[in-house]
Amino acid sequence: MSQLFRRKGTSELLPESAQTLKRVLGAGDLIMLAIGAVIGAGIFSSIGTAAAGEVLPSGEVVRYGAGPALVLSFILLGIVCGLAALCYAELAAMIPQAGSAYAYSYATLGELVAWIIGWDLILEYAVGNIAVAIAWSGYFMSLLSGFGVTMPAWSTHGYRTALLSSDPAVHGLLQTAPRIAGIPILVNIPAALIVLAITWLLYIGVRESARANNIMVVVKLLVLGFFVVLGGMHIDPANYKPFAPNGWAGIHQGAAIVFFAYIGFDAISTAAEETKNPQRNMPIGILGGLTICTLIYVVVGIVATGLVPYQQLKASDPLARALVVAGLPTASWIVSFGAVVSLTAVLLVFQYGQPRIFLAMARDGLLPAWASKIHPKYRTPHVTTVVTGIVVALGGLVMDENEIYDLTNIGTLAAFAIVCVGVLVLRYTEPDRPRPFRVKFVWPVAVIGALACVYTMAGLPTHAWERFGVWLSVGLLLYFLYGYRHSGLRRS
Repeated sequence: MSQLFRRKGTSELLPESAQTLKRVLGAGDLIMLAIGAVIGAGIFSSIGTAAAGEVLPSGEVVRYGAGPALVLSFILLGIVCGLAALCYAELAAMIPQAGSAYAYSYATLGELVAWIIGWDLILEYAVGNIAVAIAWSGYFMSLLSGFGVTMPAWSTHGYRTALLSSDPAVHGLLQTAPRIAGIPILVNIPAALIVLAITWLLYIGVRESARANNIMVVVKLLVLGFFVVLGGMHIDPANYKPFAPNGWAGIHQGAAIVFFAYIGFDAISTAAEETKNPQRNMPIGILGGLTICTLIYVVVGIVATGLVPYQQLKASDPLARALVVAGLPTASWIVSFGAVVSLTAVLLVFQYGQPRIFLAMARDGLLPAWASKIHPKYRTPHVTTVVTGIVVALGGLVMDENEIYDLTNIGTLAAFAIVCVGVLVLRYTEPDRPRPFRVKFVWPVAVIGALACVYTMAGLPTHAWERFGVWLSVGLLLYFLYGYRHSGLRRS
């Protein structure tokens, strides 16, 4: 049993120089990376479900909406993630390795917990990126419609999206789509194509990817500024009533799904091994990015729920839909363009993070050796980049974004909670270890942070917990069949 919880010393977590990734990112790059990851699908897509709620075609209520009180959901999450971010910053500065929460857990809570966190992070990045790709497709089609270009509905909606949609037009695709052997052909082709394009960009190098991300971040901030200014001029105060139509339950459940808007800051910690002076720059990137993004979310939430009745935000492209309902179709086209750019940046960051989780786990022997290979020219984890890209592209073809938001959120919140606990453990197991960034009042910060993550998880629907249980069960099975037997720490 003790073998399952054997820890790696923090010095052991740092790979040999020959196998390290190229350090090219500064503090500014990390903040832009944070904005690129955090400002995306949450504000451009899941905000609609968080405000209006979700109802199945059968009439069953999956979750209650927050209404205009969505702003309180954002503030609640800003506090929850702020506590977790402080813990992340301390560990990222101490352990500047590519594995993120996985590496931190290995140093604090042992191998079995590290495996569980690594498996959670796979859920966060790979599965979460499917949701981002689907949201990207929705805004891309809105953008094309401004030019009078359309695609057949069966080629822009996945099978699960049609199956679970309460929109009669979308649900009706199950009957009207072309069939092969009696099976309706419902595939989201744009979602798959954008994932494959991002995979190629990441294959050739992180420096090129960071430049592309910085450009896209500037565009998304300009477009969100445009939405706030123009939308603010057309706010109807009557739309703020009732402010919280479903009380605290709506605010809590709205926060649980819109948490997807915040998970991107974890991606910053996966860049630690490619960061110059990570002891200084990692805390700046994590905390600075989170602060900026929270302020943006609150302002956009105020404008969106004041522009139209909150029920009108229930769409795959809620901000664009709000402008159309408000009689501003030209502005809607501009926001759709910004959303396409923004979601591309999120895809870039998420697709960037996933292969580095595989890389860290493979270095420790918990995954096959091919997952740790680094391209001799580009110095990127090219094998896992390609494998991840193909899996996410296939998921984007057929899946539904809302059920994926839930799966991604519950896995990420679990990882955040364990990181908070890990900070406390490491304070006692390695009290003299140099800490370039040190959390003040660590006991209340870490304990409240962990409990707050668990409380947010409680706002997710029952099916999310069931699927999360299945995911963890599969992960544990793989660990005992392969990871435990091949663990480099155990064999040494």
